[in-house]
Amino acid sequence: MIANLIGGFVAILIGTSLIGPVSAQVNIAGGTTNGSGHACLVGEPESTGYCQLYLTSTWGATVLRLVPGFFALGIMGIGVAVTYSSLRQAGIV
Repeated sequence: MIANLIGGFVAILIGTSLIGPVSAQVNIAGGTTNGSGHACLVGEPESTGYCQLYLTSTWGATVLRLVPGFFALGIMGIGVAVTYSSLRQAGIV
């Protein structure tokens, strides 16, 4: 039981610490502004590559922005599963 709690705690700790970097990378990949902060426009050359996904597939950029939320839901699911399994092993549930 203690091993499950420790393992779950470590997974939750690492997962929650990764939500910020995942969100930052998703915002860069699916951004609507280029590196200098200007809006992405069709036909403008973009050397930094910030606008490529948004200009080719706006729905892809929109769906990509859902990734951090589902990542956080997955981490929450891990927490609930670890807690339930530990309580079940202890005979409480």
